[in-house]
Amino acid sequence: MNSDRIKKMRLPMEIKQLELSFKDHGIKCSTLQQTPDNYDNMEVVMPGPKGSPYEDGIFRISVNCGDQYPFRPPTFKFVTPVFHPNIDSSGKICLDLLRMPPTGTYNPAITLESILLSIQLLLANPNPDDPLQGDAADLYKSNNNLFNKKARETVLKYCKNVKICENDVSSDTSTDFHKEGTSSKDDKGPKRLKLSCLK
Repeated sequence: MNSDRIKKMRLPMEIKQLELSFKDHGIKCSTLQQTPDNYDNMEVVMPGPKGSPYEDGIFRISVNCGDQYPFRPPTFKFVTPVFHPNIDSSGKICLDLLRMPPTGTYNPAITLESILLSIQLLLANPNPDDPLQGDAADLYKSNNNLFNKKARETVLKYCKNVKICENDVSSDTSTDFHKEGTSSKDDKGPKRLKLSCLK
């Protein structure tokens, strides 16, 4: 069985699994082509991790699975600008799971969901010792508070439009990163409106 046929069989199942576990991670994935069985180019919408300066940001990520998937890793790229040690200005991501051995750890058993969860985790836990954005890495190591401030400012700069949707409302007010977009209180406490990122 060739890789293209394997890809067309496997990716619908992987996207379905993402949908089934949406409540756990909030990540959505959709194809960009009109034909439903074309999975070469997809777009992911990913919420920033809770407790990080990226919280409440909604980040767009392009995904290209290529002709050799799942034998070679997909290409992931942030469309939404982000200030992060392991994501450069073009959106390229530095992550072991996105590289083939011996420099990386990708293998065909790794799923789309596993990679996306790892990217979401990378947002919350940068690796400044393997940077793509040197300024962000240096600031992360030398002044973490200032790094958090600058990362948060970048989120707010590119997430100006607040869309009021039922699924975009959260009652969690556990960190200091959500002072913006607060609505009136109800019996369950204050609700915050998530920010929908612009390109």
